[in-house]
Amino acid sequence: MGMTRNLRTTILLAIAGAIALVAGWQFGMPSQGGSQRAVAPGTLVFPGLATRLQEAERLTITTKGRTITLVRKDGIWGIAERGGYRAQQDRLRELLTGLTELRVTEPRTSNPEQYDRLGVGDPNQPATTAQLVRVLGPGDRLIAELIVGHRRVRTAGNVPESIYIRRVGEAQSWLAEGRLPVDADPQLWVEREITNIRKDQVASVVTSRPEGTLEFGKEGEALVLRAPAEHPKLDEYRVEDVFRALDSLTLTEVKPAAEQPGERVGSAVFTLADGMTVTVTVFRAELDVWAQFQAAGEGDAKARAEALNRRIAGWAYQVGSWKEKAFVPRLEDLKADEPEKPAEAEDEKKESE
Repeated sequence: MGMTRNLRTTILLAIAGAIALVAGWQFGMPSQGGSQRAVAPGTLVFPGLATRLQEAERLTITTKGRTITLVRKDGIWGIAERGGYRAQQDRLRELLTGLTELRVTEPRTSNPEQYDRLGVGDPNQPATTAQLVRVLGPGDRLIAELIVGHRRVRTAGNVPESIYIRRVGEAQSWLAEGRLPVDADPQLWVEREITNIRKDQVASVVTSRPEGTLEFGKEGEALVLRAPAEHPKLDEYRVEDVFRALDSLTLTEVKPAAEQPGERVGSAVFTLADGMTVTVTVFRAELDVWAQFQAAGEGDAKARAEALNRRIAGWAYQVGSWKEKAFVPRLEDLKADEPEKPAEAEDEKKESE
């Protein structure tokens, strides 16, 4: 009987100890000096985080003293440093999921002099590689906070990713299992696709600039310049570039339309097969080309136009400089190159002279 009672006491103490360890990790109880706290391998870094993330409103990432802030509005996460422009939702979802699934595997250094070796030092230092991730709820209530360091590279196949971490206010660092796509560069968070309208969806295009207006259309499968009717021979691939100007179109930079740089160059109206129109206004700021977009439509095309406007209207996008000739070409931009004269003909011409 005594042995049974002792065994039961031992089991209860073990359970209580395990609960205390998990609670200590969850609520961020700081370790003292350089001591290590025993945490069972496989323990979640943030138990119950998935439920609390439903209230998340802001996420910040800080490194080298610079911070990027992602803000949720109407269920969509945007980048505060880009005027609230839409962030890559899948990338953000992967980060938040990674936080909920992150598990401790083994303790590492508690010596601050060794932090930089693991990338878990002070994220506000100029030379650091450490990144501080903070998830905040209403009233800036802290939901989760973690210093993220280097990934541990493993060459063996089918081995889960590992990363070094440290909790703010704790000396102890840890090796944890999981994937956290953390980066404090706003450019790496921007949703880059503007439009993805294939050339076969475009019925006609009218481009305008001070040099004149060009009207493009289709004759069967052929893409043609209808006006002006009299024009030199055109390069069919350059004409095709006009029809596919909205296909897989991506940005290199984005600003609110009110901050549009440069001077207006011209505009183009793309009419799609379903009747929706997309008006593109083109600007040039020295060597950079920028564009603004506005969609419109009636009937079945109205809903599609409104959905596109909610995503891209009201913004100025920097696009590749070559896009100017696709959006607002001059007639000379479309001309076919004249074939080079054979060398023999050139020699005969010189001899005759």
